[in-house]
Amino acid sequence: MLSPKRTRFRKQHRGRMKGISYRGNRICFGRYALQALEPTWITSRQIEAGRRAMTRNARRGGKIWVRIFPDKPVTLKPTETRMGSGKGSPEYWVAVVKPGRILYEMGGVGEKIARKAISIAASKMPIRTQFISG
Repeated sequence: MLSPKRTRFRKQHRGRMKGISYRGNRICFGRYALQALEPTWITSRQIEAGRRAMTRNARRGGKIWVRIFPDKPVTLKPTETRMGSGKGSPEYWVAVVKPGRILYEMGGVGEKIARKAISIAASKMPIRTQFISG
């Protein structure tokens, strides 16, 4: 699972996901890509599940690039805890994804294989996505 190696840790605010992605919205490395169409938080587990699905489907062919990284901590309070007593401890990490962001890229395989692998990875994502080729 992806997570930052070291952080100058301060518990982060949730923030807002308004607008579209201006960075990371073009294909840079491969020929085919999976692009987000909605704003969301994607957890490190979901990123890893999509990556595994793609590599398993491509079967030793091609190369895969993961273009998002989970660098935002999400905190949770223990269950059955009373109100107050501060903010909870970090439980997992998420990547903030805005519409237009490229999630995965793939190269070195034919379009048919890439489309199938990327569609399987898309089913692991919690949002609507689209397949694009560059």
